[in-house]
This record gives sequence, structure tokens and C-alpha cells, in this order.
Amino acid sequence: MKKIEAIVKPFKLDEVKEALQEVGIQGITVTEAKGFGRQKGHTELYRGAEYVVDFLPKVKLEIVVADDLVEKAIEAIKKAAYTGRIGDGKIFISTIDQAIRIRTGESGNDAL
Repeated sequence: MKKIEAIVKPFKLDEVKEALQEVGIQGITVTEAKGFGRQKGHTELYRGAEYVVDFLPKVKLEIVVADDLVEKAIEAIKKAAYTGRIGDGKIFISTIDQAIRIRTGESGNDAL
């Protein structure tokens, strides 16, 4: 099993969710986040004063999938989140040793 963490632009969330559902992903955890990378924020004008917005709004998706769905999920995220502009986001993949469904006690891929 693998855990896929994706940081994407908030307005791309629905497209990414639909793309993941099309490849058979059922469960997604979504967290609102703020951050910056190469964008390094931007300046805004408010009541005549200029100030720097360091942290930009992002959405963090967390998905745990069976090994055979990893590549499909990554491709779905890449295609749906792509705008071609700086700040499209990142995808991180890590290994999950065990998953357990609390309600039934199922473990491994059955718990997904």
C-alpha cells in the first residue's frame, strides 16, 4: 500500500476528486492548507497600503491506495491539477505498512 499526498490549488479540488473517482479511488482526506514554494507569495494592495501575502491557499489531499492503483492515481492527479502555471502543486508518495478499518477490524488492502 502507498500513501499519496498531493498539494494542489483549491479551485482544482473538484476536478482532482472526479479524476480519482474515475480510476477507482474511493476514499480521500482533504485538508485546507497554506504554503509557498517557488511562488514565494505575492504583494497585495489594501486601503492604500501594500503588504506581502507569504502563504498562499492550497488543498492537501491524502489517499491510501493498493500498489496496483498508485500509477493510475498519480496520473489522474497530475492531469486534473495541471494549469501550466507556477504553483500547480506537488505529489508525495510513501509506503504504508498497515491499514486497519476500525469498524470491522479488516486489515491490509481489505481495509481500504
